[in-house]
Amino acid sequence: MDLASEAHLRALLAEHRPDDGVLGEEDGWVPGTTGLTWVLDPIDGTVNYLYGVPAYAVSVGVVAGEPDPERWTAVAGCVHAVPDGRTYTAGRGLGAYRDGERLAVNAPRSLATSLVGTGFGYRAERRRAQGRVLAELLPQVRDIRRIGSAALDLCRVAEGTLDVVYERGLNPWDVAAGEIIAREAGAQVSGLRGRAASSDMTVVGPAETVAALAALLADLGADADD
Repeated sequence: MDLASEAHLRALLAEHRPDDGVLGEEDGWVPGTTGLTWVLDPIDGTVNYLYGVPAYAVSVGVVAGEPDPERWTAVAGCVHAVPDGRTYTAGRGLGAYRDGERLAVNAPRSLATSLVGTGFGYRAERRRAQGRVLAELLPQVRDIRRIGSAALDLCRVAEGTLDVVYERGLNPWDVAAGEIIAREAGAQVSGLRGRAASSDMTVVGPAETVAALAALLADLGADADD
């Protein structure tokens, strides 16, 4: 179904935007000539989909420049939550919406009162390091949610059902659409130690909360696998 979903998206783009580039989780990057690249996650939350857990989505973002989260400019995004039909959309400078309703992140909160979303990698050594960080972080926040779809986590920050999200190891297709939806709802998207968000670490939420969480994650070495 991952392959079929991406093939369907690529066919639509070939029909309607044939000169743009396309980067997909399943079939890689085909550069275009317009400076725009569509970044596709055909099923974000594949394990949830496989097990029948109703938290997975189709994520489609479009970015300008190199399709690298540290270098691109996010232009637009759409995340469709398949099980319940919610659709999140955003355009650069146009705001973020859920089924037409304008979204806004929560007001900044202390870490002690923040509900924090995260996710874990697939490799054992990374999960071991992430578990160590989580054990140190958990007593310092309201609680942790591990839902299993990075795109939906970013949308939950945008709508206020999570205060802040952090995760190591996200790929471009995990964040291309959700990043601009969160940004247009008022979130800051950051990495650690002054870096932009990247596969090393992505932290998303109100600016003050992101600053506090990023500082703590840096102290915990959350952007390393040891």
